[in-house]
Amino acid sequence: MPTPTLRRQLADRFLDVNGDHPMTAADDAYVTEQFAVLDELCAAHLRDADEVRGLMLARRLPLPSYLRSDGAEMVPADLFGLAEAAGGPDRLEAWFVGHWADPAEGRAEWDAYLSGRYVCLRSVRPDTIQRKEYLTAAIGAAPGAADAGTAPWSARLHALIDELDVLEPAFAPYDRLRFGGPTSRDTCIDAMRARFPRPAAEADA
Repeated sequence: MPTPTLRRQLADRFLDVNGDHPMTAADDAYVTEQFAVLDELCAAHLRDADEVRGLMLARRLPLPSYLRSDGAEMVPADLFGLAEAAGGPDRLEAWFVGHWADPAEGRAEWDAYLSGRYVCLRSVRPDTIQRKEYLTAAIGAAPGAADAGTAPWSARLHALIDELDVLEPAFAPYDRLRFGGPTSRDTCIDAMRARFPRPAAEADA
């Protein structure tokens, strides 16, 4: 059984980061399908759940991505993957930050990773974080390109959108509340496809 104090501390930290936005039935259904219950994931990996909670509170593993309405701490199924790749939680920060040429940028991304709010990616890794940043910037800048509106431009734009679509999940309605507005899927995928429809010939191909 989880230690009530650690579980409460983790929930309080989560609310400090994300605000207090009640989860709806749709939110619960989404996170249950897309994420794992922390206790169950720890049991499957032969890990002590309270030790993992302690690592989260000590900023050595990311916070849960969601708290389901029943209080379950919902985490990515690959929660332990980066720490294992780095050689353990003690080495994870240096390994993670080292993927950025600018250490300040790497530390900023590390803080974002620890927040648990990187729910914009199906798999949260330095390479997918960097690729997502590139894609969202390129998609946002596309309407200002010199050849905007041409067939080659449209093909480039939709290739970028399609790649981002593969990287990003659908998001929960809850995410629009904690982020205070639309998600990157809303602005860079759905809105851009609606604004610049794929030409019929390209869609057929």
